Amino acid sequence: MTQTQPALFVPHGAPTFALRPGAAGAALVRLAKSLALPRAIIIVSAHWDTAVPTVGTADRLETIHDFWGFPEELFSLRYPATGCREAANVVLSAITAAGLPVAQNAERGLDHGAWVPLRLMFPDADVPVIPLSIQSRGGPQQAYALGRALAPLATEGFLVIASGNLTHNLGDYQLAARSTGQTPPYVREFTDWLASRLYANDIDALLDYRRQAPGAAQAHPSDEHLLPLFVALGAGGATAQVERVHAGIDDYVIAMDAYSFLPQ
Repeated sequence: MTQTQPALFVPHGAPTFALRPGAAGAALVRLAKSLALPRAIIIVSAHWDTAVPTVGTADRLETIHDFWGFPEELFSLRYPATGCREAANVVLSAITAAGLPVAQNAERGLDHGAWVPLRLMFPDADVPVIPLSIQSRGGPQQAYALGRALAPLATEGFLVIASGNLTHNLGDYQLAARSTGQTPPYVREFTDWLASRLYANDIDALLDYRRQAPGAAQAHPSDEHLLPLFVALGAGGATAQVERVHAGIDDYVIAMDAYSFLPQ
């Protein structure tokens, strides 16, 4: 029998996370080892942003190095993922059945928000990968609705991995790196607020985070890096068992928390 899969929110940090995974990387490795082998992985990255939900249908997924100014070693890394047209069609049908518009892209590969965590979690690249885009203009409500559309696939062996960061302010990173060398208080305040609301299943507050959460605008000057959390939250279903798999901060201001949402 196919084992029900959780929906996961994982951090991808800076591209150098691929070279120095640290405690967050070790947590992702342990998490992946605890899972039953998925039928396919639906990977949702903060770095693929489209007007409508778009499903990648390529048979072989290019490793996209969508960054610059980082160590040359990063540009030689590859993740030889394969797609699966049959699995992609299931994802397309699920989104359509939920009443959402959907498109497909037969050329999209894996940006660093996708391949960096996948390379840690599934290093053998032995599970088909289906990329799925976010829609930053739709905000948390649209991301949550997209996740809810994917929720029925958990019992069919599909593992949703949504990749972003719970805080993402590159301006504050540059300030800390140049001068303060300190983590601003809002980083922990914001992530702890999210944790409390997630464990309380307070969906309304979470969707309204920009007004209710402490330091929200500073944690996310724009919210594309938090939207994958709402996809994972929706994909876990209305009564998911929530687990904060890892909590930590890299590069002064980038929260590296990871969450599992197991359907009940």
